[in-house]
Amino acid sequence: MTETGVKTETEVLPSRIIKWVTGGLEAVWGIPILGGSMIIGMVWIPLIVMLVLHIIGIVFAAKEDRNKSGHILGILASALGWIPGVGMILHILAAIFLMIEAGKNQ
Repeated sequence: MTETGVKTETEVLPSRIIKWVTGGLEAVWGIPILGGSMIIGMVWIPLIVMLVLHIIGIVFAAKEDRNKSGHILGILASALGWIPGVGMILHILAAIFLMIEAGKNQ
């Protein structure tokens, strides 16, 4: 934040970092066959970890008055990720939304 209290485009906020990290992970989980194989191979633990990260992300986004839609999609992806096809689409959508939101300063 500048001296006038205005956020700069390059300011590193915790919510932006969490959005980049969760967006990258969601992109990996959304890769056809590979993402699903990794999730099943780890006994669905990644879905639980992602659920926790998205809840933490929503808390930070709320504190910083930032968009939460990517994290909400991520929670849906974590909750429905066990359904083939649906999970993949939700993971891809969550990744797109999270990375767009992380790149914006609003």
